Amino acid sequence: MSSILYSSLPAANMHPMSELFLRHRLHVVEELWESVLRQECGQKMVDLLRQLRDLCSPEGQTTHDQASSAVALIEQLNINEAIRAARAFALYFQLINIIEQEYEQKQQLTRYSVPDPMDQESWPNIIYSTNQRENDLPINKETGNDKITPYQKGTFAVLFPLLFRLNVPPQQIQRLISQLDVRLVFTAHPTEIVRHTIRDKQRQVVHLLQQLDTLQTHTGAHPWELAEIKERLLEEIRLWWRTDELHQFKPTVLDEVDYALHYFQEVLFDGIPQLYKRFAYALKQTFPWLEPPGKNFCSFGSWVGSDRDGNPSVTPEVTWKTACYQRKMVLERYIQSVKKLIELLSISMHWSDVLPDLLESLELDQSVLGDVYDDLALRYRQEPYRLKLSYVLRRLENTRDRNLSLYRGETPTNEDSDKYASGEEFLAELRLIQRNLTETGLSCGELDNLICQVEIFDFHLAQLDIRQESSRHSDAINEILEYLQILPGTYNELSESERVSWLTAELQTRRPLIPAELPFSEKTNDVIETFRVVRSLQQEFRIRICQTYIISMCRQVSDVLEVLLLAKEAQLFDPATAVGSIRVVPLFETVEDLQRSRSVMRELFELPLYRAFLAGGYKPDHTENNLSHSDLKPNLQEVMLGYSDSNKDSGFLSSNWEIHKAQKSLQEIAEEYGLNLRIFHGRGGSVGRGGGPAYEAILAQPGHSINGRIKITEQGEVLASKYSLLDLALYHIETITSAVVQASLLRTGFDDIEAWNEIMEELSVRSRQHYRALIYEDPDFIDFFHQVTPIEEISQLQISSRPARRSSGKKDLGSLRAIPWVFSWTQTRFLLPSWYGVGTALDEFLQEKPEEHLKLMRYFYIKWPFFKMVISKVEMTLAKVDIEMARHYVQELSSPEDRSRFEKVFFQIAREYYLTRDLVLKITGNQRLLDEDPTLQRSVQLRNSTILPLGFIQVSLLKRLRQYKTSSTPGVIHSRYSKGELLRGALLTINGIAAGMRNTG
Repeated sequence: MSSILYSSLPAANMHPMSELFLRHRLHVVEELWESVLRQECGQKMVDLLRQLRDLCSPEGQTTHDQASSAVALIEQLNINEAIRAARAFALYFQLINIIEQEYEQKQQLTRYSVPDPMDQESWPNIIYSTNQRENDLPINKETGNDKITPYQKGTFAVLFPLLFRLNVPPQQIQRLISQLDVRLVFTAHPTEIVRHTIRDKQRQVVHLLQQLDTLQTHTGAHPWELAEIKERLLEEIRLWWRTDELHQFKPTVLDEVDYALHYFQEVLFDGIPQLYKRFAYALKQTFPWLEPPGKNFCSFGSWVGSDRDGNPSVTPEVTWKTACYQRKMVLERYIQSVKKLIELLSISMHWSDVLPDLLESLELDQSVLGDVYDDLALRYRQEPYRLKLSYVLRRLENTRDRNLSLYRGETPTNEDSDKYASGEEFLAELRLIQRNLTETGLSCGELDNLICQVEIFDFHLAQLDIRQESSRHSDAINEILEYLQILPGTYNELSESERVSWLTAELQTRRPLIPAELPFSEKTNDVIETFRVVRSLQQEFRIRICQTYIISMCRQVSDVLEVLLLAKEAQLFDPATAVGSIRVVPLFETVEDLQRSRSVMRELFELPLYRAFLAGGYKPDHTENNLSHSDLKPNLQEVMLGYSDSNKDSGFLSSNWEIHKAQKSLQEIAEEYGLNLRIFHGRGGSVGRGGGPAYEAILAQPGHSINGRIKITEQGEVLASKYSLLDLALYHIETITSAVVQASLLRTGFDDIEAWNEIMEELSVRSRQHYRALIYEDPDFIDFFHQVTPIEEISQLQISSRPARRSSGKKDLGSLRAIPWVFSWTQTRFLLPSWYGVGTALDEFLQEKPEEHLKLMRYFYIKWPFFKMVISKVEMTLAKVDIEMARHYVQELSSPEDRSRFEKVFFQIAREYYLTRDLVLKITGNQRLLDEDPTLQRSVQLRNSTILPLGFIQVSLLKRLRQYKTSSTPGVIHSRYSKGELLRGALLTINGIAAGMRNTG
């Protein structure tokens, strides 16, 4: 062991950005990994793992000989050895993830150390645009060489000089950043496979590695200091090894709330003020006369504890507790900050002036918080800021105590105590202190940070979005009307036009429809109580806490009006004035729904009642009603577009094109009616669910669909990969914000070329036909999917409070959620949802005019951001595919009677894979996949080559487990291992492969 502790490459001579430094770090971690395994499992296991790894090619693709040799080794393992091997590889991948994240963070730290972007000679494919879609703008379509490195793209330091160089009028920039609205919404979908206990271990390893970096780059470091850090690393990894990777129980919704809040607690709460400072500083360097945006230009939302679509565990009580839990966290952080300010602001009246407004405030505070005055007046008699902040602290503590009672469902006992009714009241007192400091020539960075945090997080931390499936609303109304016997028939039997007519009439009456006591079914009562809890939340927390209601599977106008009617019954909408305190958001998910979205929204906008609702009422200045709508921006319609279900429905290319078209048509219809539009992108973590680099994805949006506003879901493992480390989190959000500004002010102009759109439409249709021919029309495919992927085992992972399937009871693709669908294909290395159908579509188009059309595709790739984004995502996914490993799953997991028909399905998939790969290489002009991104190429190859043994182990365990299940002879011992042992081993391999692929669903 001593050789490991004291041996190291000369890291002090390496630049932390160099590949050599990365290789050194990987070498150190691999030594630590082997040392732990040697101590825990013995040299024999270490030798076995080395043997398995040596079977893998450096390129990371399986060969037939490797598969045969690996299978021969693995089949000799008993269950305990197989589980240990699986755990060892899973640990290795997570250590690699840590090293790569740290390396990426170091790269981000150098992002401002670049040549002045003003000196760049040319910028490719950009023209100046405006929000008014003026047609007489200067256009420059000449191709240039982008000299900005990958680490600098998307930074504010590059963005504003670029806008200056392109002569974008400053007034246009000011108008845009004044309305800048970036919203990131955290969700709790079943993709967070790593236990948070393990996340804690990972953070400790990161901390120790950072200490190691500091010591190794410090010439005065002593050898014993390096040895001590490495010893602690060994201890931490050994503790990690002895910690169970699998969730011990199915997490509750409030467990998921706690998981999501971790990222606010550890990173975002303290980090987001830095984002504002970066924006303001970079803007000032280029446009010193422009005003920065509001401090809350980037805000956060959450579905955790409020998204009830398909999750019966999300009840009104849980949503209420979630809001209280969020407020508890943010109040505790404010209390810590105020205590720190009390220590810091020791300004004496002997040596500094104090303005009258602060002294008047202290007199008022004394009258309502006399006990604080009695306790502290003598101590702080000449220190007014400390005394003022002590009053502030008491109010915060009283607010926190009352909130704790509400969380527990108790009646607060301190209702008469002086406390804050809202974050605005707290903010006003902080600004009073700030103003007094400023006018007496002082400043306080800690106070400025706290004010920024309050402006962003208020007293609720993140806005809760409610989401429910459309049929739940229609079924609820159907039951209510049947109970009241209002209609001659049932509501569900009405045609769409009849529904709209009845709903429109009902929305214009104040007559209550729902009785106070609910005599309905549990499902209907839950729908009604959800709207009532939204009303309670708004009364307790103010409107900002919960003002968005999303309708999943929205297909028609009545789906929106049903929600508005239920909102009216909960006093969230006043029919007499058309004023509401809720925003109804249709979510269009399938391809048919995306294609129908324009007509649905047009019909909605034609309804006078709905238009008045969007405008803030028939008379926007009307104040007689009791609905405060000041936080709802007038004439803003939010529409959500679903990437997951549209991809599952029609394949990657068709899904992306239909979403692209929908955005263009929705923006056009919004402009026609004089409305603003905010697109809510329901992106997942993997490419098959809309994932991938956000910066490129935003720049690929059609020209006028952003206009300074965007809302994006951040799901599952994306949270851990993007928000675990401060600099990575800030860089991620900075690139999103920069892309929103750039996409709003600059555009390529190619989205409007009709001939190009016609070609993409043709490719989309062909891709969809080929995709659906396999997925939905091949009679053997469903059986193939269930046998050759671990879909059934994935459904037994305790990683989410939400079921893997919708509640139809069927085991078909329609009931299966998109996340486990993608998860299964990722495990088997098919990754089919992210590329299947693209190759055939391209090939059919190229065969028409091979040379001419190939030139055109290459031109699209160079010039058209949308097309480049599509091809780049397909290329990244193809690089992760291992078709020979996928063949191994088919051969080993297919039952003998099904093998021949399954091999036909596999041959069709393999043929499409090779076709797609070859055509992507032709279009990009690369020799190998990812040649244009060596860093990503290196990362993928590293993982591909090391993940292979884990795939072989998984197949072996799944095969034994399924043989155990299918053997029906009573009294026969199916295996020397129990079903539980085999399942546990299989689940551990799922964990490990997910860590290695850095993707689940």
